[in-house]
Amino acid sequence: MNDKQLMRYARHILLENYGVKQQKKIMNSNILVVGLGGLGSSAVIYLASSGIGNMTLIDDDVVDISNLQRQILHNSKRVGQLKVDSARKTILDLNPEVNVTTFHCRVNEELLNNILDPIDIVLDCSDNFETRYLLNRMCFKFKKILVSGAAIRFSGQVSVYDLRDQNNPCYNCLFPSESVDLLENENCSTTGVFAPLVGIVGSIQASEAMKILAGIGSDDDSLIGKLLRLNILDMTFKTSKFDKDNNCLVCRSNFF
Repeated sequence: MNDKQLMRYARHILLENYGVKQQKKIMNSNILVVGLGGLGSSAVIYLASSGIGNMTLIDDDVVDISNLQRQILHNSKRVGQLKVDSARKTILDLNPEVNVTTFHCRVNEELLNNILDPIDIVLDCSDNFETRYLLNRMCFKFKKILVSGAAIRFSGQVSVYDLRDQNNPCYNCLFPSESVDLLENENCSTTGVFAPLVGIVGSIQASEAMKILAGIGSDDDSLIGKLLRLNILDMTFKTSKFDKDNNCLVCRSNFF
């Protein structure tokens, strides 16, 4: 690390259990973020400011004025621009050392097959079940870590799925696809969402990813195999553990 980097990341390096070695791990990491809305906005900003070395972004949308209430990656001057382009500008203005790769498209299996191999962690910041289940299947296939977040109205949730270990549960273990009607997906455009909520959920996703990448804390200190549920209206946070479903349609041994 050069002097400028030591100054930029000094407040991390000063932390107990988080020194130069851990910061170098962050700087050499490779993260994929799917979705550059409310969750992706706060997650991406904190990942970039913390020095994530390589960031791949996927989103098929453009910036709309209705996004600006909560999607802090974007601003009024960028209404009508591609969200991936707006996000790239924000990241590089904040930290020009981040290597940013963007894909303006809806995430799909072919794309993931081509880009997932070097990725360390995937952040699911999407807003629909179809994408969530696709990311879960592909992370299981490539043995990746998936950090999943969701937010609606005043409630949110975060969980981490470490699919490098076949004994760990996947997203489908917790939310079996056969019990979900993909056509009845709720989203912010139809139900509304409290702006600070998505910032909190996205920040937690970034925090969980960075703890794993830097190697700080233990699995017991993370949300691996746990579901964190939060309600901002009454300020309640509840964490519950869940186990692998041996009959899961995705992570049972013979799926792929």
